[in-house]
Amino acid sequence: MLVKDIMKREVIVVSPDVSVREASKIMSKYDIGSLIVVEDDNPVGILTERDILNLVAKDENLDETKVGKVMSRDIITIEADKKIDDAVDLMLKHKIKRLPVKEGNKIVGIVTTSDIIVAEPKLIEAIASLISLKIPGYRGG
Repeated sequence: MLVKDIMKREVIVVSPDVSVREASKIMSKYDIGSLIVVEDDNPVGILTERDILNLVAKDENLDETKVGKVMSRDIITIEADKKIDDAVDLMLKHKIKRLPVKEGNKIVGIVTTSDIIVAEPKLIEAIASLISLKIPGYRGG
């Protein structure tokens, strides 16, 4: 199974000039845990719930603090035609829960740990159905 088979295609984006409070309202409205930050249609960062939580813990002013100040700038991405296993490996390596998906230079989706967990039973089901097939001449277990 490929990343494009399980990714969410609707990616919500914000400008780095948006206040963190406004960004958090957008995240709440769409019930999502991150926003891709773009300038001139190019991804320049990602804002996550953790970024906002850190600001709250420091008692920062969410109305005055801009997304560009607190976003993660080094975006880890994956190509849409990569295998889910590749996404899992990247997420584990970089200790991230959300992985933007690209086709060329354009963000076309996002895959999360939840997406992978939901897809996994489908993989197990597919393997189970293969195991239960009666193949003439096959003597495996």
